[in-house]
Amino acid sequence: MPTAEAAPCPDAELVFARGTTEDPGLGPTGDAFVDSLRSRIGTKSLGVYAVDYPAAMDFATAVDGIYDARAHILSTVANCPKTKLVLGGFSQGAAVMGFVTANVVPDGVSPLDVPTPMPAEVADHVTAVALFGKPSPRFMKAINDPSIVIGPQYVSKTTDLCVDNDLVCDPEGRSFSVHNQYAETGTVDEGAAFVANKLQAAWVADEAAAAAASGTPQTSSTPTPAPLSAPVSGPSPLTHLGSTAPVLPGPAPLPGPAALPGPAVADTPPPD
Repeated sequence: MPTAEAAPCPDAELVFARGTTEDPGLGPTGDAFVDSLRSRIGTKSLGVYAVDYPAAMDFATAVDGIYDARAHILSTVANCPKTKLVLGGFSQGAAVMGFVTANVVPDGVSPLDVPTPMPAEVADHVTAVALFGKPSPRFMKAINDPSIVIGPQYVSKTTDLCVDNDLVCDPEGRSFSVHNQYAETGTVDEGAAFVANKLQAAWVADEAAAAAASGTPQTSSTPTPAPLSAPVSGPSPLTHLGSTAPVLPGPAPLPGPAALPGPAVADTPPPD
């Protein structure tokens, strides 16, 4: 009998949690995010995992999403340690992923009711976190749930995006209709650009480290910005030093070869 082969590890893996009442899968915001991200990472492979949880109006079931996302992240780290993880979520899904990054159990929550925080070293495998419409402290207080605090090891690699006047994520927001307009407003593209830049930087760093370890010149397969087509005009970079660069004398010119004498010319006798 043929045996099933494990799928190869992708260059990057997105773990995304959909929003409240959206159908199982990534949801419209997640689908748009994946399309935008794939268009920005060239030939690099991107795996996608949709967090399995109810996404119900009862936010208490979000704990199921935290358990599921955490389990998948730990499995990926163990089985594909070189894969760059990207965490993302929309609305309630953003809350799920925010809690996944937490380094402590939120105040007022029993440790028996939620999964333990992920080991600190897992953060080294997470390259970026993109949260869309993450519920604000005002919103979480209204539904009697703790505020979402991103773990300190993830803060610098997280983009937390909120459309203006969104009732869910904007502390002063009053509109629920704009909460479903993250693709239309370009906010999804903004998040994808942030994540793509983080991934590209990580891949370039990996290639440089591999080249240094092997002693071979680096030949990056990751796209880099094109050089400027013309030099930038302006003052010399040394202007701020108050002086110009000294002109060093060059070496004395070498003497040329001595001129060789030409052939002797015989005297011609005068005519008779």
